[in-house]
Order: sequence, then C-alpha cells, then structure tokens
Amino acid sequence: MSIALGDAVALTRALVRVDSRNPSLVPGGPGERSVAELLAGVLASWGFRVDVYDALPGRPNVIARIGNPAGGGGGGGGGGGGRTLMFNGHLDVVGVEGMTHAPWDAAEWGDRVYGRGSSDMKSGIASMCAAAARVAQHVEGEIVVAAVADEEYESAGTRSLIERGIRADAAIVTEPTGLAIMPAHLGFVWLDITTHGRAAHGSRWDLGVDAIRHAGLVLSELDRFDAEELPKRRHTLLGRPSVHASTIVGGIGMSTYPDKCTIQIERRTIPGESPELVRQEIESVCERAGQRHPHFRADITVAFAQEPSDVSVAAPIVTALRGALQDAREEVRVQGMTAWTDAALLNAAGIPAICFGPGDIGLAHAAEEYVIIEEIERATRVLERLALQWCRTPEHAWRS
Repeated sequence: MSIALGDAVALTRALVRVDSRNPSLVPGGPGERSVAELLAGVLASWGFRVDVYDALPGRPNVIARIGNPAGGGGGGGGGGGGRTLMFNGHLDVVGVEGMTHAPWDAAEWGDRVYGRGSSDMKSGIASMCAAAARVAQHVEGEIVVAAVADEEYESAGTRSLIERGIRADAAIVTEPTGLAIMPAHLGFVWLDITTHGRAAHGSRWDLGVDAIRHAGLVLSELDRFDAEELPKRRHTLLGRPSVHASTIVGGIGMSTYPDKCTIQIERRTIPGESPELVRQEIESVCERAGQRHPHFRADITVAFAQEPSDVSVAAPIVTALRGALQDAREEVRVQGMTAWTDAALLNAAGIPAICFGPGDIGLAHAAEEYVIIEEIERATRVLERLALQWCRTPEHAWRS
C-alpha cells in the first residue's frame, strides 16, 4: 500500500480497515498478521529497517528501526545526544459485538475517523510511525518502532521483544491519553475464591452446609475491606486501589444445599502493591469471614496478575515530553492512567516507559469508537519534537 511518507491520518485509516481482532479474546478472530504485513510494507517504503517475527504462532510483531544505531544506547537514559527511543503500540483489537457503526470502514465523519481500534490504538501507532519517519534524517540516535501482538490478552508481543533483548533508553507507549502525559498506571490481580459447603437435601438443615451463604460472608468482609482499608492508600497520580467481585457461580438445584461456590474478584493495584501482598490481604478477608461460622472453609487461587507501572514525574523522558508539548504549543497535563498497558513490562525490563497518544481511553472497547483527526496530527507533531530532542545531534534545532 502506498501512503505518503509521514502521513499519520492516512496510515490510521489504512490500519483501522484491517480486522485484527485478538483470537484469544474473540473465537475466530484473525489476529495481527494482515495488519502487521501492511504496516511492515509501509515502514519499509518509508526507509525503516523492518523485522517481522511471530510472537505467537501466526501472530507477528513488527520491529522497525530508523536513524543511527551506532549513536543509540541500551541503558537507562543517560545524558547527551544520540540516545535510543522506543515507540510501542499494539496491533490487536477487541471484539465488535454491539458496535453502532461499521467496525472496519474507517469512515471519516466530520472531524473524526470511526472504527474498532481507531482510538485503541491504531491512531497511536500511526502517529509514532509518522513522527519517526519525519525526523529520521535529523537524529543521531535510533528510533525503534515496536508494533506488537496480543496486548489485549496477555501481552505476548511485548514480552517477546523483551525476551529477544530489544532495549532502548526510554519508551513512549502511544495508548490513547488525549495528549496527556501518563507516567503511571494501575496493575491488577485476578483471584478465585472458592467456599466449600456440604451437599444435602434442602430439608436437612442439620446436615447441609451452604457454600453460597459462606461466599456471602466473604463478600461482606470484602465490602468492609474496600470501604475502610483501601482508601487509606493513595498514589499521587492514580489515587486509591480498589477491589470488586466480578462473577459468582454456585449451586446445583433449588432443593440442594450447595457444596461449592466460586467468586472471581479483581483487585486493582497501585505501585508498591504486589500479587503476593494482594493474596495475603484476601486470605485475611477469608479468615475474618471464617470467624463468623464454624464450618467455613475457602481456597484462594491467584489466576493472573499484571504489575502496575510508575515512572517519576521528574524522569528524563517525562521532562523531554513536557518540553516537546511546550514547543508544539500544547497544554502540559500530567495524569495517571487507570487502564493497564505494556508500559509496565517495559519498565520492569529497565526501559523507562510512559503513555502518551491521541484518542480517548473512554472509547476503547466501546460501542462507538473514533479518534479526532486533528488530534492524530497534534500527537505526531509532539512525538516528532520528542524524538528530535531525545535522539538528535546536539546542534540540531526543532523541525518546524
């Protein structure tokens, strides 16, 4: 596909037109191959050195580099020119059930482009690619574009690039932030709590033990924990952590005491809270529930967890992005992101990573999803200036 060099809006529309639903979330979803092949072709035509490889079978990452690799570092964002900057974004999208408009038309209505992935986050990928292409001849260091698979499920794409040893001095994850700088986001822990009872005929209260009522004791203690304990903890940008019950399953019939009930809960975590800490908290919740009934018994399993992310607001990459926003005459807003992103994995690998991009996270996964066209261009201009400052030869000025 022929797209003019650095045309972020045209690239956004081209990417949105390709169905890349994550098959781990949507049975029969095609995955990322077609959109990865399209993007790889565009980036190659723009002069990038492009590598396409499978992060999962049939589900590729696109890793594209431009600039001077000899000038870049692999470490922690030290001073001087010629550093390496990673732009990271995900190619997969969620399902389209219930959408109020065509998901793959990339229709342009008024000042917006509509379609699944327009906000989350193909416009972010287009902005980062266009920005890198526009400044490639003016940087001493290297820009690494990582368009990855599977972020919406288990982040196999970013995990894979980290395992391959791909590094940078800092990273921007171009998730939809409405052009706000978001240096921190929440993590989460998913847990299963199974209460055990004793099956018996509904008339035999003397034999039966009601696992569902025991689950109710857990929910009561969980409510107290969320109302009284979690508000005492706060993060400057993210506020308080939280917990909620997501699903509950139990019982086999109206006239039978239920012998088992499983509650699935999600605990959203702030920086400094680990999955092990969360497990210990839920164990304490169950212990308090058990004090209210002699036959109470429960098992707790951590099903899945993703760590929170936190970069200092004084970190070099945050300072550089502030400067890029100011130079582009954009308002500087520093906020926390509630949604989880691959920035956490990059930070854990030693790459300071923050979120910044076009679009509204409130439209992600929604029945109506769009991105404002002007915002795509504004994000691209800011990322251009950031790349020049981060990777440039010192005597180079901002490109107008």
